[in-house]
Amino acid sequence: MPGLGIIQVIMRLFLRSLFWTVLCPGMVVLVVPAYFLIDIKEIQWPSNWQQWIGLVFFMVGGHILLRCIFSFAIDGKGTLSPIDPARRLVVKGLYKYVRNPMYVGVVCMLLGETVYFWQLPLLGYTALVFLIFNLFIRLYEEPHLRQQFGAEYAEYCSNVRRWIPRG
Repeated sequence: MPGLGIIQVIMRLFLRSLFWTVLCPGMVVLVVPAYFLIDIKEIQWPSNWQQWIGLVFFMVGGHILLRCIFSFAIDGKGTLSPIDPARRLVVKGLYKYVRNPMYVGVVCMLLGETVYFWQLPLLGYTALVFLIFNLFIRLYEEPHLRQQFGAEYAEYCSNVRRWIPRG
């Protein structure tokens, strides 16, 4: 970005990342599940093992998501949005183990909410979100990345699995 100082560039990237984080995973993980939890008046500190497990899943998923967002910003020079994507292929950090750790983080957060609140409709929603993610990845994201990054992406795909790390 010619004419901008390094601080301005970093701030613009931070604000873009924050915007897309609130809009994309924020909607999927917080806004839509709130519809299923409309009868719950307040969220309390975990009071049983099931809620603790749900909280751990949610926090692990949130950690994964945030690490991926930072990787996209720092290593990829972009955001998590397909409208404002990373300009470089990100293959470091969690992306060394699976090609879609950001989606794994979101699904983990949704599973955490499902277990914490023990709501069957949330489980159905989580399964639907995973299905949509999988279709989006296979039908849009992977073909687009193949076109954008060519042989580099093809090699990455041959070495790193989509969802489950190699043993």
